[in-house]
Amino acid sequence: MVWVLAPVVLGVLHASGGVSFQFLERLEHLLYDVRLRATLPHTPDGRIVIVDIDEASLQRVGQWPWGRDKMAAFANELFERQGVAVLGFDVVFAEADTSSGLARLNALAQGPLKSQPGFAQALERLAPTLDYDARFAGALDTQNAVLGYYFTSDRDGQGRGALPSPALTLRQMGGSLLNATVWNGFGSNLAVLAQAAPAAGFFNTMSDEDGVVRSLPLLAEYQGAYYESLALAVYRAFLGGANVVPAFATDPVPGERNLLRGVELHASGGRKFLPVDEQLATLVPYRGPGGPSGGSFRYISAADVLQGRLPAGSLRGKIVLMGSTAPGLQDLRATPVGRAYPGVEVHANVLSGFLSGKAIYRPDYATAFDVLQIAVAGVLLALVLPLLSAARALLLAAAVLVALAGLNAQLYLVYGLALPLASALAVVVVATALDMAHGYLTESRTKRNLAHLFGTYVPPELVDQMLLAPERYTMQAASRELTVMFCDMRGFTAMSERMEPVQLQALLNDIFSRLTQAIRAHLGTIDKYMGDCVMAFWGAPVPTQQHAALAVQAALDMVAAVQSLNARHRATGLPEIGIGIGLNTGPMCVGDMGSDIRRSYTVIGDAVNLGSRLEGLCKVYGVDIVASEATRQQASGFVWQELDRVRVKGKEDAVAIFYPLGRLGEVAPAQMHRLAQWNEALASLRAQDWAACDRHAESLRRADPESKLLAWYAERVAMLRVLPYQPDWDGATRFDTK
Repeated sequence: MVWVLAPVVLGVLHASGGVSFQFLERLEHLLYDVRLRATLPHTPDGRIVIVDIDEASLQRVGQWPWGRDKMAAFANELFERQGVAVLGFDVVFAEADTSSGLARLNALAQGPLKSQPGFAQALERLAPTLDYDARFAGALDTQNAVLGYYFTSDRDGQGRGALPSPALTLRQMGGSLLNATVWNGFGSNLAVLAQAAPAAGFFNTMSDEDGVVRSLPLLAEYQGAYYESLALAVYRAFLGGANVVPAFATDPVPGERNLLRGVELHASGGRKFLPVDEQLATLVPYRGPGGPSGGSFRYISAADVLQGRLPAGSLRGKIVLMGSTAPGLQDLRATPVGRAYPGVEVHANVLSGFLSGKAIYRPDYATAFDVLQIAVAGVLLALVLPLLSAARALLLAAAVLVALAGLNAQLYLVYGLALPLASALAVVVVATALDMAHGYLTESRTKRNLAHLFGTYVPPELVDQMLLAPERYTMQAASRELTVMFCDMRGFTAMSERMEPVQLQALLNDIFSRLTQAIRAHLGTIDKYMGDCVMAFWGAPVPTQQHAALAVQAALDMVAAVQSLNARHRATGLPEIGIGIGLNTGPMCVGDMGSDIRRSYTVIGDAVNLGSRLEGLCKVYGVDIVASEATRQQASGFVWQELDRVRVKGKEDAVAIFYPLGRLGEVAPAQMHRLAQWNEALASLRAQDWAACDRHAESLRRADPESKLLAWYAERVAMLRVLPYQPDWDGATRFDTK
């Protein structure tokens, strides 16, 4: 859980401002841009028209700035002939227009031509027509025009031109300060123009760290007063000069910086609420790609307006913004919907949002919301992830990501809330990755431990199977039904006396390798090697219902392997060896057992002891394999020859013992015939019918005169037949030695 909570803590610290991770800021911007582009309406807003100082206008009219006489004609065309509702300028007229030569004529009138008869009078009559700034001011006077200007953060705090009246003053707000962007300089319009058109707004935009314009400030602070943006000033003019009233997020505290929920515009037609973020800015609700071909707003070349090419009244009632798309005028911005976006259209988009009542903003509770979603998602993952498998953990993480993204998109589309998302998504991804990594490391360590613990006991195939779910396998002792095998070599002691140690070692390794291969081929677990004896068991650590059948087949293969080895020994002159295998199935205790110094994965119990006793009976009955009744019952698919019923040392109950002749369908017909005769002979012995025993034994000896089993039974019958008849005899043989 700790590794999952670590990114949660870091995410909360980032969201609350305690630390800052630049990659999360960039991711937040990226997610915002993707969401914005995915929801662009791509529809035109016919209420707003952009008059464009484009390249064609510069070629037809001349380089910018144009003479104020042309600007006067431009304003008269829009207000008088076209009847626009509001005209906003995304340009600034900061310097006087001297293109008419009036200043030079005045200098001549005061100098060389002072005594020239009639010159001064003629100049006085011509001066009003040559004062282009006054002509432009006259065209703006009493009209619904909004000038543009800009704020700066110059070191010297210089100001040029005449600022309009602020939208809000400290006195209006009772001494309460706003948490706004603060500027110390400005570049504004000539006083004569500012007096003629008192409404004005700054056209500064706000660029994020990556240089992209995503928001526009509605109010900015200069020398303790608060001025409105161009978009807000144009909107107020359109509403008939609505008053600006701050809507505080909490009760304002005089003398301190206070947060606003938004700005209220009080007009005769009612109230309009414009939400803002912590910096008194609103996110730009872009409608689509910018420029004349973007399709969001109608663009008209400024030259067409100036030269009267538009039909009269074609712009009646429209809001007109004058700006430029000409690259040389440097009013192109990087935005989420375009890297060279006209600055004037940024203001048009904000104004369009005001008119439609649709704003995108980051509310004052955005930080608290971000902290809450990070904490909820993180705690959920911390509690649940450690309990799930890798696949389900990924599904849960994906579900949480979809839920967070879906909620964010819903709040954005329905309520216009631009709430943070990047930190929460990053926390989910990182927390899931850490959980997966921790699980992988833990699983890898578990697998390594498992392979180390069981690798020497268990066949590689079973180890691979165990590694798929290592948590299911431990060395802890448990009681299970298993099949145990004891395999002992015959004649090895005599052989060891005739061979050099190195030769003996090589021979023993060869034999053990063959026997071990047969055991592992049938998924047996090697318990231990004891001198010339091998102990193994089936059914643990990987459970299997076929443990008895696997053990029997392994025993048959071991006998075949020794026979193959003996054939080679006969060819090389080495002595032959034999093996005896005891098999028993039953409940056993399996687990890691031993001392603090040495331990091993082994089995213990009465069923194990019986298996050892059965191995010792192989020499008695002259067979390679002796299996118990329990093993025979569970090992289907084999042909069995019952050998006897025995009472071994330490057990009073008689146990039937069997010898596997081979798999069903693989035993020769002649051998099956002898098996039937043997069963009759065994039934005769248990019935104490010695004459019948003799007949069956004679027939069997003719078929297999070298049978040690028949020789042993002949001796036994000879001993039993001298005894009186025993009505309660069960035919079992007692063995009092191991």
